[in-house]
Amino acid sequence: MSATVARIPEDRQPTVPLAEPQRRRPWSDLGFWIFAIIIGALLLLPIYVLFKVSVSSLAEATAPRPSYLPREITWENWERLLRWEIIGDPLRHSLTVAFSTAIVAVLIAAPAAYVISRLPRGIRYTVVLGLLLTRMFPEVIIATPIAANFFAWGLNDTDVGLTLAHLIRALPLVSWVLVGTFEVIPRDLEEASAVDGSGRVGTLLRVVLPLAAPGIAVAAIFAWLDSWNDLLYAIYLFLTEQTLPLITYYYANRGTVTDVATFSIILTIPVLVLTLFLQRWIRSGYLSGAVKG
Repeated sequence: MSATVARIPEDRQPTVPLAEPQRRRPWSDLGFWIFAIIIGALLLLPIYVLFKVSVSSLAEATAPRPSYLPREITWENWERLLRWEIIGDPLRHSLTVAFSTAIVAVLIAAPAAYVISRLPRGIRYTVVLGLLLTRMFPEVIIATPIAANFFAWGLNDTDVGLTLAHLIRALPLVSWVLVGTFEVIPRDLEEASAVDGSGRVGTLLRVVLPLAAPGIAVAAIFAWLDSWNDLLYAIYLFLTEQTLPLITYYYANRGTVTDVATFSIILTIPVLVLTLFLQRWIRSGYLSGAVKG
């Protein structure tokens, strides 16, 4: 005797109600924006103070109790210091050396960091630790023999010499950042590229480096900032020429507080522009969905 099972028509089958998506509470969004505004204001406060001092008169900037808002805005400091004969050559040297350092550091460190990231764990960590140890030596001890050799080679007062000096400390930093970047890239992508017929170099250029673009952008920003803000090597190697940090140091010793504030804002503007330009490469979740299960 065979048992028969009654089938329920599809239009009469019970349906399971779907869970309603949780609605975000308006007060939580408001609290987030209030917190973000407070943090943003605290971060921008030093820049605002510098800008306020740069557009204030010397009497107002050095008053015992200066106001938070400028009472009388004057652009005299900017007009006097932004003349090309004062800021032209220092700006050119700083921009040339900073971009050269960032580009060369990434070109050298990216392949090296990729190789280090594919080493066995014990060897990889030993190499990374060695890179970090190179940053622990006092820079004055390193700068003195470098300056002596560069003077003998005729590299003083040149952008090439200052760039080479900056690469000494930029290469370990960029390599350390990029090793962590390449470690999180799944090796399944490289194996798939090898199956498609790409060699090691082709896989590196077409698969690995595009996925590592956010980390490369961060490493380039670090190298650029480290070179842009350098004062030590500029003091040792630039005797007749100047960079922006050097001329800011000069006015800090012999100028007024308004001059220092003006040059500090001038130093900050390229940093903000470069960060905003590279921000589109720094995206979270860049690797999400790259590997399918």
